[in-house]
Amino acid sequence: MKAELETKDLDLLFSALSHEHRREIIMMLSLQPAAISQLAQERGLSLPAIHKHIKVLEESGIVKRQKTGRVTFLTLNRTSLRGIQNWVSQFHAYWDGGPETLENYAQTIEFKENLKKENKK
Repeated sequence: MKAELETKDLDLLFSALSHEHRREIIMMLSLQPAAISQLAQERGLSLPAIHKHIKVLEESGIVKRQKTGRVTFLTLNRTSLRGIQNWVSQFHAYWDGGPETLENYAQTIEFKENLKKENKK
């Protein structure tokens, strides 16, 4: 996956993570590869339902499909999740900065708006 994620890539990743069943599938695959039928059985889903979730996970790049004989296994593509981790990590400075960081941000926004107003005059 690219070092710099495009908006489209992030949208796909966050969309894939937006459903409880898909997050649970990711958790299961983080422990070991699994057969699609095994995932369906453990989640209590029909094969058509699990295939819909898997399609979303594949399109986002989170899982990979590998066929061994007649059984299709899924594995987790860990590098795809690093993209989300990298995107979220850019906000750590704000989280660790305490409430004054939000106040500073609000002041910066206000300052920029005042500059725009003055420039329009």
